Order: sequence, then C-alpha cells, then structure tokens
Amino acid sequence: MACDTGSKRSGGAQSGFVWCLGVIGAAIHFIGNADGFWAGVLGFLKALVWPVFVVWKLLEFLKL
Repeated sequence: MACDTGSKRSGGAQSGFVWCLGVIGAAIHFIGNADGFWAGVLGFLKALVWPVFVVWKLLEFLKL
C-alpha cells in the first residue's frame, strides 16, 4: 500500500486568518471614529481595502 506523505498545502489559512483579524480591527477603528451612519459605511468599505494602501505605501517607500 502506498501512502502519500507529501502535503501540498501552502499555509493560506494562516494568512487568511491574519487578514481577517486586520479587517475586523480596521472596521472597529474606522466605524468607531465615524460621525454618522454613512461615515460608518464608508469606514467599513475602507476596512476591506486597507491592505492595498499598506502595500502601495510600502512600495513607494522602497521606490520599486
């Protein structure tokens, strides 16, 4: 009987968990600082895309 011991998992679950924690933390921050309902909605949308801006600023800093 052959047993496949090689795992082809890439560790995506860990990075997904960290991303989810970041989104939740950003949502709490942006919604907590919102002045009204629509500012809270905008804060939630910002929480979904904040990693894009982090990478953008990091690449600007590194001049790539």
